[in-house]
Amino acid sequence: MNEILHKRANASFWRRLLAATYDWLLVIALMMVISTPLVAALDDAIKPGNTAYQFAMLVVAVAFFVGFWSRGGQTLGMKAWRLKLCQQDGSPVNSRQALLRFIYAAIALAPAGLGFFWMLWDPSGLTWHDRWSGTVIELLPKK
Repeated sequence: MNEILHKRANASFWRRLLAATYDWLLVIALMMVISTPLVAALDDAIKPGNTAYQFAMLVVAVAFFVGFWSRGGQTLGMKAWRLKLCQQDGSPVNSRQALLRFIYAAIALAPAGLGFFWMLWDPSGLTWHDRWSGTVIELLPKK
């Protein structure tokens, strides 16, 4: 694979994990906020396996990550941990690339998270979804 990695430091596994934890807590909170009026409108709990509801929650997660990544390259968790998503040449990520990254991250998570842990052995410190989407998460310098 012929890639051009720019000179900034890649984010460590632990820093990325902590930022992802922060972000998923926010996404779950958003899902709860959106679910509350739905439950109130139905006057009952949403039944398990409700495909429309599951799709709506997937849309929330996609909108959160793709929205933040394509508008500045940082989610709230990434800002807190000084991380930024960009293309491997350092340029900003567009919404198509951010969507592909989200899809590839789901695939990388499927085999017991192997695609995420891969960065621990990868010579460039990249995950599967970094490579497949042509992106990198860099560590920003302290201000």
